[in-house]
Amino acid sequence: MKKLIAEFIGTFWLVLGGCGSAVLAAGFPELGIGFAGVALAFGLTVLTMAYAIGHISGCHLNPAVSFGLWAGGRFSSKELLPYIVAQVLGAILAAGILYIIASDNPNFVVGGFAANGFGEHSPGGFGLVAALVTEIVMTFGFLIVILGATHSKAPKGFAGIAIGLCLTLIHLISIPVTNTSVNPARSTSQAIFVGDWAISQLWLFWVAPIVGAILAGWVYKYLSPEK
Repeated sequence: MKKLIAEFIGTFWLVLGGCGSAVLAAGFPELGIGFAGVALAFGLTVLTMAYAIGHISGCHLNPAVSFGLWAGGRFSSKELLPYIVAQVLGAILAAGILYIIASDNPNFVVGGFAANGFGEHSPGGFGLVAALVTEIVMTFGFLIVILGATHSKAPKGFAGIAIGLCLTLIHLISIPVTNTSVNPARSTSQAIFVGDWAISQLWLFWVAPIVGAILAGWVYKYLSPEK
């Protein structure tokens, strides 16, 4: 239960910090933080929580990460579903709080609620194939870094930094394509409040990250079987 509470809090923090920066601060006239600021915000959420709850739950904060660690032999299958439920619930609560804050502004438009999308809902107008490839490859890279940074032979105490910076880099690359998911819980939480197109496109942001994560788990397990 302590692990699940930690995952709930950690994923809550990720969505509130990452999506909150996108919704509240990215487009603020003249002083907005832009894409780079949002990318850094997502990285900082993981970096800070890695040191806060990493020793409790492993700080997955992401169903794809849980699947990747499972595929890499680092995580028990019996814990997979409870972790995912805790992550999604934490993300939804964060999105709900963010919605309460953002909707109090008379200029708020729910369609811009940091949801992930492709086609006309991609920030850069990228289509389905580009979105699918991007999410698979970015999540693959993310899990390779996670599995490597947390390996028993990796330098101790630096995993959170490597993982946080990796997520920042991923966002710098892929925000224009899909608004960057690599995290089904993050995508689900925003889609629930946007509804309509965000719900109909949500499948991609579950399938692609999980596929990329599992592939990375298998590859890293082959490269370095030891934990």
